[in-house]
Amino acid sequence: MLIDDKKSAEDCHRSRCPVSCILEIIGDKWTLLVVRDLFFDNHTFKDLQASPEKIPTNILADRLKRLELSGLVRRELYQQRPKRYAYYLTEKGLDLEPVMRSLIVWSNKHIADTIKLEDILKE
Repeated sequence: MLIDDKKSAEDCHRSRCPVSCILEIIGDKWTLLVVRDLFFDNHTFKDLQASPEKIPTNILADRLKRLELSGLVRRELYQQRPKRYAYYLTEKGLDLEPVMRSLIVWSNKHIADTIKLEDILKE
C-alpha cells in the first residue's frame, strides 16, 4: 500500500486545524512514547515492550501499525521463523525530533523531577 507522504487536510476527521490533524496521528496516551523509544534505538517489539511505561502488547501492535500507515515508521523483517520485524522512524518520523525536544524542555520547566534533556542526551 502506498502512503501519500503529505497527509491531506481532508484526511483529518475533526477540522483543518494543524494541531487537530497531528493529534489524529500522535495524540493518544501511547504513540509519542513509542516514537520516543524509537528515537532511543529501541527497534524491536521486545525492546519497545520493555519501556518503563509497560505498554500493553495489543496497544503497542496497534500503535506501530498506525505509525506505519501514517508514514512515520517503517518496518524491516529481521527474522524469518517466526517472522519478526524491527521498526525505524522514517524521514517524516525523524522530523518529530524538535517536537520531542520541546516537550521534554517544557516538562523539565513545569513538572518537578523529570529527567533533564541534557541527561537524556548523555545516555
